[in-house]
Amino acid sequence: MSHQHTVDPAALVTAARKGDARAKDALASAYLPLVYNIVGRALNGSPDVDDVVQDSMLRALDGLGGLRAPESFRSWLVAIAMNQIRTYWQSRNGAPGTLEEAGQVADPGADFVDLTMMRLQLSGQRQETARATRWLEPEDRGLLSLWWLECAGELTRTEVAEALELSPQYAAVRVQRMKAQLETSRVVVRALDAQPPCEELRGVLVAWDGRPSALWRKRIARHARDCLRCAGLRSGLMPAEGLLAGLALVAVPVSLLALWPAQDGMTPVAAAYALGATAGDGAVPAGPGRHRSPAGGTRAGGEPRAPTRDGAGGPSGDGWSAARYWRRA
Repeated sequence: MSHQHTVDPAALVTAARKGDARAKDALASAYLPLVYNIVGRALNGSPDVDDVVQDSMLRALDGLGGLRAPESFRSWLVAIAMNQIRTYWQSRNGAPGTLEEAGQVADPGADFVDLTMMRLQLSGQRQETARATRWLEPEDRGLLSLWWLECAGELTRTEVAEALELSPQYAAVRVQRMKAQLETSRVVVRALDAQPPCEELRGVLVAWDGRPSALWRKRIARHARDCLRCAGLRSGLMPAEGLLAGLALVAVPVSLLALWPAQDGMTPVAAAYALGATAGDGAVPAGPGRHRSPAGGTRAGGEPRAPTRDGAGGPSGDGWSAARYWRRA
């Protein structure tokens, strides 16, 4: 089931600045999927993805008055999301420089890679590429989250550079370095998947605990480079950007929309439909990106906690806005 919806961000931003609560909710409905995909992929495995997404959206919606050009809302929102990701890592005693450090806060049940493969029904080299992202350094995963959306047609390179606070030229250098690590990680995935397995590699992996890490990525990649049996694993690797082109966004979990207000007697999900979302498999799927409104499923969400944003507990006389009540207790 799909529902196409075109959003004019400049018009919505202008209306929201004038106090139109429904325009603010429409902005949230349209761009929540984009922020969810950026944060989810950058913080893969973190149990706090939903909280970082909510904080990013709230900062953007509450700060619309500081946006100079309404038409630049999307790039401004992406930059806010990346800043919140950096703040999240800094709050964990500094940004982790290795996968081992990131693993200290990872939640195996919140794996965005599994969610991506399942909901987008990835197979072949697309699935292989998604699995390879687990082997990237946390800093590279943040860049990957933007580059993935650039390949999918949701962001421009200019927006990627602005979100990274880099010049387009240096952003291109960073992307190339990340792509090289991603290709190495794809070889690692192939080496581990090989059937029958390489006996020499099995000897190398005797002490491995089964979790992706920078150390073991290097060891497995070195084996694949030097081993005659594994030397051909790079053969046939398609460019990752081609594999990611046109992929839909991963749908937003119901838990992030559970506090959506019932407007004009509609249920929260029905209200989301009216604002341009689509639904399927018990979830409210992704809203419109640059070119389309991708559909998909989502992981199961838990029961929402009571809304406590700014001490509020319900609708106010000046117009009820869902954004005000997203922050969980």
